[in-house]
Amino acid sequence: MVRYKGLQWKQCCPSLDCCVCARCGRGAEAMEKPSSSDRAELEERKGLVEDGGEPRGAEGGEVDARTPRKSSSSRKSFRLDYRLEEEVTKSCRDKHGRWANPWPTWRFPSYSMLFRFLFLEKDNSNVPSSKEALDRELPVMEPYFVQNPNLSGSGPGLRVTWLGHATVLVEIDGVNVLTDPIFSQRASPIQYMGPKRFRGPPCTVEQVPIYTYIYFCLLKFFIYSSTFKVLLLLSCQQLPRIDAVVISHSHYDHLDAGSVASLNARFGGELRWFVPMGLMDWLMKMGCENVMELDWWEENCVPGHDDVTFVCTPSQHWSKRTAWDDNKSLWSSWTVLGPDHRFFFAGDTGYCSSFAEIGRRFGPFDLAAIPIGAYLPRDVMKGQHVDPEEAVQIHEDLQARQSVAIHWGTFALAYEYYLDPPLRLREALEQKGLKPDCFFTLHHGESRLISAQDEDVFD
Repeated sequence: MVRYKGLQWKQCCPSLDCCVCARCGRGAEAMEKPSSSDRAELEERKGLVEDGGEPRGAEGGEVDARTPRKSSSSRKSFRLDYRLEEEVTKSCRDKHGRWANPWPTWRFPSYSMLFRFLFLEKDNSNVPSSKEALDRELPVMEPYFVQNPNLSGSGPGLRVTWLGHATVLVEIDGVNVLTDPIFSQRASPIQYMGPKRFRGPPCTVEQVPIYTYIYFCLLKFFIYSSTFKVLLLLSCQQLPRIDAVVISHSHYDHLDAGSVASLNARFGGELRWFVPMGLMDWLMKMGCENVMELDWWEENCVPGHDDVTFVCTPSQHWSKRTAWDDNKSLWSSWTVLGPDHRFFFAGDTGYCSSFAEIGRRFGPFDLAAIPIGAYLPRDVMKGQHVDPEEAVQIHEDLQARQSVAIHWGTFALAYEYYLDPPLRLREALEQKGLKPDCFFTLHHGESRLISAQDEDVFD
């Protein structure tokens, strides 16, 4: 049985079963009958799916665990493709075939700006070297799923845990989603140079054997050195089950090779990776088997969870990992649509008009993760990083009921004082007449349960 959704059918759900929508039960009379050419195109796509274009199980079908695992990676989206609609801002390339930003708000800093930023501007981040001072201002908390692993299974509802920088664990309608995971000490291709995190990750990826955990707990009980206690605590922590990872772009603070390798070693092909165009080959070289590469406005799902849809949505940024691959891969935000909740991950972005498009199409969102840091000096950062005031504007554009602040308090990537982002966020909310709880910050490792509104009904 093939499930296919194209815009020519004008249906509301991502699956068709003998001209009946499997999710809402509406029949063919609720759809516009396709033309003969559209029917031929559908049959052609059906053949692609049956012949291996879409891996078995990608729409929630059964996969026999005893059979040898094959790669589930794909560049095809056999679910809804919003690119066919005229009013959306589509991705584009420049004359050299590299991805480009289509908005007038985009401007890459000139060489003179970069020279001034690197060599002449004063760095006002002033991150304390004292661990005690950092612990007071930016405490690293033990995540709830470490304190009580029995609570870590994702069930109905929406919960967010900030793991530092742009990494959040979102549990939405039975699916555990990890965003831009970085658990390494440096955002760099090598771990002895490059930006170093001043707040460590609140958990690690790897599972710890029970006897090792007990051993460390006993040591922690008997040894009273605060520094040693923290090291022991971190060594015993671990992530819960992860069903999906979304990657926004290729920069080292958002696509970390060490974290990708650790996640792949632990979860293997059971973990689905959602990436923008141009990154699938890199992940497959890292050994990842289950990669879904999408363009802006394409969507797909996690095998076995076809009621939760992942949509690749626009952002204003750029990409680079080496001296030769500028903008050879796309950048994106991500929209996650569940049966009861909606979540938006902005990734790394400057302000542009597409957030209003996303809000009109998919809002209101129950939760959005929006960056608030790395914004000074403004003339250098404006095109690629929003400041707190623009972050609040994105919150409003998305029609988000609540937003969590990300991309701050972990790496010193720009020149604002390291505690300024949440202060300016609070001021921006006051200027807009918004309540502080509608756009909140979390400590590293802290979680918040997001309550759905009674009127939330998503057709």
